[in-house]
Amino acid sequence: MGFVNILKLCVGAESIGDLATWQEENAARWPAGQAVHVTRMWPKREAEVLAGGSLYWVIKGVILCRQRITALERVETGDGISRCAIVMDREIIRTESAPRRPFQGWRYIGPEDVPRDLTLSRDGDDSLPPELERALAEIGLR
Repeated sequence: MGFVNILKLCVGAESIGDLATWQEENAARWPAGQAVHVTRMWPKREAEVLAGGSLYWVIKGVILCRQRITALERVETGDGISRCAIVMDREIIRTESAPRRPFQGWRYIGPEDVPRDLTLSRDGDDSLPPELERALAEIGLR
């Protein structure tokens, strides 16, 4: 059995830095070294997600990074509805830019359809403005 990834819009974030800052500000609520994103729907392909999948974040219409998924946990909220907590490594791995149209919720994305991770030598590069990232991705240069 292979694995699948999850693609999710990073609502409210303007950059990878915004995502990292939000996760840092909320780190005390989560297990050490982990980040958590709660979503309404439980993945039907749970075993494939947990077999090596990552959550790929779409920021301002462009996939820019991912985090490795380590667990899926049930969360009961105050409204009595059971939700899915996607538990991830705190490490945010930058990827090549890949444009994506807006969508609701999350989507599965196979390993063959995800952008490549940026090499370690580029990891410390300054982030480009989202508009430039999007333009470069649209013409296939990033």
